[in-house]
Amino acid sequence: MNPLLVEVTRGAMVESRHRAALAVVDRDGKVVLSAGDVERPVYARSAIKSLQALALVESGAADAFAVSDAELAMACASHSGEPRHVETAEAWLARIGCEVGDLECGPQLPVHEPSMIALLAGGRLPTPAHNNCSGKHSGFLTLARHMDVATRGYVKIEHPVQQRILGVLEGMTGLDLGAAPRGVDGCGIPVLGIPLGNIALAMARLGRPDDQPETRQAACRQVRRAVAAEPFMVAGSGRFDTLVMEKTGEKALIKTGAEGVYCASFPELGLGAAVKVDDGAGRAAEIVMGRLLRRLDILSEDEAAALGGVLSATVRNRAGLAVGEVRPAEQIPF
Repeated sequence: MNPLLVEVTRGAMVESRHRAALAVVDRDGKVVLSAGDVERPVYARSAIKSLQALALVESGAADAFAVSDAELAMACASHSGEPRHVETAEAWLARIGCEVGDLECGPQLPVHEPSMIALLAGGRLPTPAHNNCSGKHSGFLTLARHMDVATRGYVKIEHPVQQRILGVLEGMTGLDLGAAPRGVDGCGIPVLGIPLGNIALAMARLGRPDDQPETRQAACRQVRRAVAAEPFMVAGSGRFDTLVMEKTGEKALIKTGAEGVYCASFPELGLGAAVKVDDGAGRAAEIVMGRLLRRLDILSEDEAAALGGVLSATVRNRAGLAVGEVRPAEQIPF
C-alpha cells in the first residue's frame, strides 16, 4: 500500500486522506527520492504532453509551419479554454490548412468559469477548440501535415503520428512499450501504462537530454524554452502550473494530468519527478508537487507562501468561508 501523503481537514478533524507514490530520478536513472511503489505502471495522462510535443519539433514540423512559442506551449497544455487559448488554436489550425472540425478531441466547456459563462451567455456552444487538449491535437495535425499522411484518424495507435510519438516515449523512458498496458485517454489518444520511475526518468531527460540524439536534444531545449516563455498557455488564469512556472521559469517545468498524476522536469538539478495519487485526486497531487518544490529548494518558503495553495490549500464552503485545508500528512517522508 502506498503511504499516506496528503490529508484534508474540516474543522478540527481530518476528513479525507490520500495515498500516493512519488519518484524523483536523475538522468542516469538513479532514484534520489521516492515514496510508495514506483515500479507499478500508471497512465501518465496529460502530465507528459511535453514529451509528446518533442515529435512535433524534432520532425521539423514546428519549423516548417512556423509554430510559435505560444503554440508550442499549448501543445504541452491542459488549458482552461480561455479566449486566448481558443483563438490560438483556431489560428494555428487555419495556418496548416485544417479546421476546428479536424480536431478529434471532442468539444468541452471551458474550465475557466468566466469564459464558460461568457460562452453560454452569448448563446454559443463549445467546440473542440475549447477542449483543454486542443493545442496538443493541433500539434498532432501539424505533424500529420508535415509527414504527408492522412489527418483523419490521427488519434489511433496505428496512425503514423502516434507511432512516431510512441518511439519518442520509448527513447525517453528507456522502455520497449509495445506490450505496455494500453487505454484511451480523455481526448481520444492512446495512453500507455509506464512505471512511475521511468516516467520520472523521461522528465529528467527532458531537462538534461545528453544521452539522446542531437535532434531530440534540440527539441527538448525548444520545448523547455517555449513552456517557460508562455506559462499561461500551459494552463491558464489562477492555475497551479501557470502560477508556479511564472515564478520558476525553466527551473521547474511542471504539468498536471488527470487522475492524480503530476510530472516535473528540473533541468538545473538534472532531475525528473512523477507523482500518482491512488484515488486520482488532483488536489492531493498539487500538494505533493508543492512539497517537492520546497524540498528541492526550487521555491523558497516565502515564494511558495506568496503563490498560495502550494504548501497547503484552503478548503472553503459555498459562502467563501475557510473551513479546512488540504495539507501534507504528518507521515509524509520528504
